[in-house]
Amino acid sequence: MFSYCSDPSAIEGWAWISCYLTTPKHLTAFSSVFTVLLLLAITAPTALLFGFAGATAARSHIAPLRWIGKGYTAIVRGVPDVAFFLFFVIALDQGIEWLRHQVKCPDWPDAIRQGNDFVVCDAAKMPLSEASAFVHQSYGFSIAVLTFAIVFGAFAANVIYGAMRAVPRAQLETAEAYGMSQRQTFWRIMVPQMWVYALPGLSNLWMILIKATPLLFLLGVRDVVYWAKELGGLKTDAFAYPHPDWRLWYFLGLLVFYLTLTKVSEIILDRVMARLTHGQATAGGESARKAAS
Repeated sequence: MFSYCSDPSAIEGWAWISCYLTTPKHLTAFSSVFTVLLLLAITAPTALLFGFAGATAARSHIAPLRWIGKGYTAIVRGVPDVAFFLFFVIALDQGIEWLRHQVKCPDWPDAIRQGNDFVVCDAAKMPLSEASAFVHQSYGFSIAVLTFAIVFGAFAANVIYGAMRAVPRAQLETAEAYGMSQRQTFWRIMVPQMWVYALPGLSNLWMILIKATPLLFLLGVRDVVYWAKELGGLKTDAFAYPHPDWRLWYFLGLLVFYLTLTKVSEIILDRVMARLTHGQATAGGESARKAAS
């Protein structure tokens, strides 16, 4: 990147470090930080929507909806995250390709399932083999976001469901006595107040989501963990290592990154909790104020 980096053997000290950290691979590794942050920025609200929908369905008076809401929460929470990530991603990817295969290659003479192999025509593959590396990465990232949202949405649904039940029944009955419909009671009384009870559990889920982002490595997305492992064990003629393996230092860098991210999250979440409890004449708001004092 710098002009003096053209001859690595002639540089040393901070100049050597500046050349080493600005190689194309390192610049790509630094951009993977934004991949992690983008995953969190998209997954968190999406998982919250899944959770809110699941909790609302679990409280429904319509039996099929209630079964779906409770079944979604119980099944996804009961499966280990790693197993769900590996199984769901493969199943979803093959499901998409199977549907595309039925549309684009209806005259395909061979079986799709050939022993342990899943074979579809070239036009049905996702993404297409001639697609750019960016398309492949974007497709893998989209699958990862959906998988994260489904998994953490189930946990969020359980938290929100408990928070809805924590809202005092007397307030709901008072709203009904004033002539509010069930929908009005839900949106004007229950939903504004249940966040006070839900936020501590959702805060924990946010922290767990941050810690779970290295699972991107299992899904084939080149995140910070991938690059820490790749660059830490890489040796080149241009930048000979004074130490045979630098993965320790790269993973220490990851430790600092994740600790900084969680600390910033704690500060923001504390402010959000203070904002939500301000003026809330509820048991949850009173408990939060006492804890903060």
